Amino acid sequence: MKAVHFGAGNIGRGFIGLLLSQAGYEVTFVDVNVAFVTQLKERGEYPVTLASDGQETVIVKNVTALSSVTHADEVAAAIAGADLVTTAVGVSILKHIAGVLADGISRRVAVSSAPLHVIACENAIGGSAQLKELVYVKLDEAARAKAESSVAFPNAAVDRIVPLQQHEDILKVVVEPFYEWVVDASQMIPGYTPVEGVHYVDNLEPYIERKLFTVNTGHCSAAYLGFLQGYETIQQAMEDEALTAKVREVLEETGAVLIQKHGFDEAEHSKYIDKILERFRNPALTDEVSRVGRSPLRKLSPSDRLVSPATQAYDRGLSYTALTRSMAGALLFKAGDDPEAVELQAAIAELGAEAALTKYTGLAADHPIHQAAMEQYAKLS
Repeated sequence: MKAVHFGAGNIGRGFIGLLLSQAGYEVTFVDVNVAFVTQLKERGEYPVTLASDGQETVIVKNVTALSSVTHADEVAAAIAGADLVTTAVGVSILKHIAGVLADGISRRVAVSSAPLHVIACENAIGGSAQLKELVYVKLDEAARAKAESSVAFPNAAVDRIVPLQQHEDILKVVVEPFYEWVVDASQMIPGYTPVEGVHYVDNLEPYIERKLFTVNTGHCSAAYLGFLQGYETIQQAMEDEALTAKVREVLEETGAVLIQKHGFDEAEHSKYIDKILERFRNPALTDEVSRVGRSPLRKLSPSDRLVSPATQAYDRGLSYTALTRSMAGALLFKAGDDPEAVELQAAIAELGAEAALTKYTGLAADHPIHQAAMEQYAKLS
């Protein structure tokens, strides 16, 4: 079986590529990084080390790579002959790969009706649906009609902590042992071959929101509160019991939403929260606050990890105070090498914090969540 995976970064190599290889796929990575592409082509394998007591290392085999810049024709040909296409590039980059993906699909459907699944493994709700929309506008009418019956874009939820890292071997990647890859089975083509290690469900939304509102909300909350305390890593921040208690308060608020909305068992979800906090504390990982906190504009957007659970809590008459504290923390996050953090601080300097919060969250200044966030901003400042 053949898979084409867009994104040879740490998530791509340490999570998606690893699982696909272990499931028996020959994996062709597609990336703009010349060094990654060259090394993957020459070696055909790379090491993945688990951040655990045993520090077990797995050698991922049967891999190669193509440059999306200089090998676009070969990439399209690979897609035309693939059994599966996946991505881990960041949701903002999907628009940049849509063209070559459309080219590959056009070539494929012109000569074959064999099923193809395209799965965006991104930190976003409906990532595959977003990718499908970007691809379909680049297909002609005939190709679109054929693709409708043979090409599927099932949405997915993915979860594995892979921090920024540097090694002498540029292909080596260290990942936490825990992972979760959940795919919407209702959007798969009937008769599909399951990928070993992937969990298929008929209703993906509960799993997406559980992950986004627990892992991602908790992670960025730890980062923003940790930044304000002067911590450099998430692990240092999570050693602070008072800070950890504040992160737990956030997850109890998002948990109340998830339990009421999706019917999760309260005791089981409490154990899930405990597991997430334990993962954040993993001493075998070194995850920088600057990495986890970056892109505050995306994290403050209406449908993302802070504002969405807060508005859903408000609509249900539930508490959202701890969430607004994390929103205020995002307003105070500074990182000179992060364009979004720079833009946010410039907006606060020009417009004031209240107007900037409205601009990026969509919350009117008289909305109770906005008012609560500004109260937290004053306290944290």
